[in-house]
Amino acid sequence: MTLLVRPMRVEDLAACEAITRAAYYEVDRATFQRSWPDPAPRSEAGRADWLAKSRHKLTTDPGGCWVAEEDGVVVGLATSLRRELMWILCSFAVAPEAQGRGLGTLLLDAATRYGDGCLRGMFIASQDQGALHRYRRAGFDLHPQMVLWGSVSRAVLPAVPYVREGTAADRDLCDSLDRRTRGAAHGPDHALLAEQFRLIVIDHPAGQGYAYVSRTGGVQCLAAESRRTAASLLWESLAATDPDTPVEIPRVSTANQWALDVATAARLEIHSRNFLATRHLKPPAPYIPHSTFL
Repeated sequence: MTLLVRPMRVEDLAACEAITRAAYYEVDRATFQRSWPDPAPRSEAGRADWLAKSRHKLTTDPGGCWVAEEDGVVVGLATSLRRELMWILCSFAVAPEAQGRGLGTLLLDAATRYGDGCLRGMFIASQDQGALHRYRRAGFDLHPQMVLWGSVSRAVLPAVPYVREGTAADRDLCDSLDRRTRGAAHGPDHALLAEQFRLIVIDHPAGQGYAYVSRTGGVQCLAAESRRTAASLLWESLAATDPDTPVEIPRVSTANQWALDVATAARLEIHSRNFLATRHLKPPAPYIPHSTFL
């Protein structure tokens, strides 16, 4: 058997998407009793979004994107970004039939080397126990995260002042808020996030902040200079939901108790799910990270 870890290419993306779809779904199913909602396979729209994000990473950070091959077949991947002095692990998965042969360690080592010189590191870690032990040995702190879930009654929605639709002219503001909350700007990632989500902004003497809102409502990424402004943006995202369809707001770290206050007022359920892994970085706040670009 010939084993090889090499840089990722565009033609690898379909195989990589299939590996992550299967791997992440199986991890979610295995931990379902400790998470919410019931995991579902990645949809066609989700596959298209994953491929778009991966093409973006190959364009901005080709040195951070790696695959593992066995006899010429792609069986694993690791992708990562560098944003200013922040290293971010985006995707990491090995096909079940290829696990136990050290490929995960080789992939993670290749992606980690791409972060040489970065002062800080951050990524989302699943509840896979082997991976958690590997991350801890690599020096990452593990912070529990929560998911907020449920239907939002129109009767509980407050009036939210100063919120407006964001535009490309707000990129500098967004980058400034990124630096203040997580220590590094998203930079080129804002262009793709604006394509996939609705950008809302507060830029007022009372506060500054931004959030990307998904097609069905709910925050996908949020940064603000104060808890009050962050709560206003989260409420605005909940106002975009269908009252008959449950909304999911994932990746809320324990440092962001303001989000739990909103969940309590909105009568959303609060469940634990996954971890925020950080190195030389406190959990960002007031902040809700993006799943890939964090």
